[in-house]
Amino acid sequence: MGKQAYVEKLKLKFPGDADLLFRDLDFSVAAGEKVLLLGPSGCGKSTLLQVLSGLIPQSIEVPLKADKIVTPASWGYVFQDPDSQFCMPYVDEELAFVLENLAVPRAEMEAKIDFALRQVGLDLADSHIPIASLSGGMKQRLAIASVLLLDPEVLFLDEPSAMLDPQGTETIWEVLQEVCRDKTVVIVEHKIDHVLAFAERLVLFDASGRIIADGPNAAIFSACKEEMKEQGIWFPGVWDRHLAETPLQRGHESFELQSPLLELRDFKGFRNGETKISGAELAAYPGEWVIIQGQNGAGKSTFLHAVMQFIKTSGRCELEGKPIKKVKKLAERMAFVFQNPEYQFVANTVYEEMAYSLRLDGKVQAEIDRLVEEYLELFQLSGQREKNPFQLSMGQKRRLSVAATIIQGQQLILLDEPTFGLDSKNTFALLGFLENYRKKGAVILMVTHDEVIARNYGTAFWQVVDGEIRETTGSATDRRTAVSADLRLEGGLCG
Repeated sequence: MGKQAYVEKLKLKFPGDADLLFRDLDFSVAAGEKVLLLGPSGCGKSTLLQVLSGLIPQSIEVPLKADKIVTPASWGYVFQDPDSQFCMPYVDEELAFVLENLAVPRAEMEAKIDFALRQVGLDLADSHIPIASLSGGMKQRLAIASVLLLDPEVLFLDEPSAMLDPQGTETIWEVLQEVCRDKTVVIVEHKIDHVLAFAERLVLFDASGRIIADGPNAAIFSACKEEMKEQGIWFPGVWDRHLAETPLQRGHESFELQSPLLELRDFKGFRNGETKISGAELAAYPGEWVIIQGQNGAGKSTFLHAVMQFIKTSGRCELEGKPIKKVKKLAERMAFVFQNPEYQFVANTVYEEMAYSLRLDGKVQAEIDRLVEEYLELFQLSGQREKNPFQLSMGQKRRLSVAATIIQGQQLILLDEPTFGLDSKNTFALLGFLENYRKKGAVILMVTHDEVIARNYGTAFWQVVDGEIRETTGSATDRRTAVSADLRLEGGLCG
């Protein structure tokens, strides 16, 4: 088999970085190969895909040198962030745009568009709807559909299932396995369970972008588990090992009767005058980690937006017994982490992003420096302090978005898929931090599709089905006896 894409002696350096990302990297992919790139967040996996496709440096200017770079003549790229992929405002127009570039006759387009949407499991009553109205997972399906319509010889897939629910993830990889039998595919993905039946070659990178192993799946997993654990690379069994080495210490004694931190009754959220989310009666008490689940497009993110008052609401929504609409400086009491971390960046450096809310809060510079340094270290971002947030890897962006949001020590934290794009080491670190936060009496409302996280960290479970959110465990009153007795607010949540 001939090489379809390769680099020889690649050196690359992002502006502002002290070190090279790649040092004389050699990498190639042969025609028909299915290759999975694994490595810690920020090691350069996505960057390598962009070099192999020619996006760097042809469309994205990044200083690099190489003895040789060969890119494929026919290729398609699914981006980590689907929003960066779209050219048109409506679903059908996005797919029609692809077909227009392929000179497909207009009379044939509707059937091809319908087939593409069905192929990726994007079931829409009307395909002429704004892309902006789709959930993250639905956008990801659309991005995959648009690339499959191109019918390229080579596919570059950058975490194509990161935002999908478990059923959607399985469906997408079944589709890709079927349609890509004769194609060359290079994949970056943290959720590897369904990929392993598809990709026969694994390439492992360390944090500096150096290849530490390259070979068949079975051989790599057999020989390199310790290296994978050290680098934070996901592998089968890593969750079991982590939980065995770091078991959750959850008490089951009752604690003092407390009022709910958040209480909802006959609560509804609206977009464009239409009810998008509703819940009859819900409550979350100090020390609860509420897992919010549901299929893509069910309304999970919309529910969080409604609680944060980003959209119009009706009914009862109270924070510590006070109507949320009357709470002054709500952002100091509640923290929200978006599904897309870029939505919340406001500063030009990582340090200033972390310090922004603290400055608004009127903290003195010494206190700002102390907290920022503490959180930069905690979230492994100390080496990125002067970098622009938009220059970070997706995993680094995710860590920054969480750290900058909760640095004020709010009592209620709303998180929308906070672990997507994270390697195992950073996932475990983030969950450990949130668990300690919970033990101090905070309430966590977290949307996640990860069943292992839900099973091991959730103390309560809310399900969203077609815009209706309901509790799927016992009543909040009954649950209070299952929350640890050590939940006490001692000197505030930042202390």
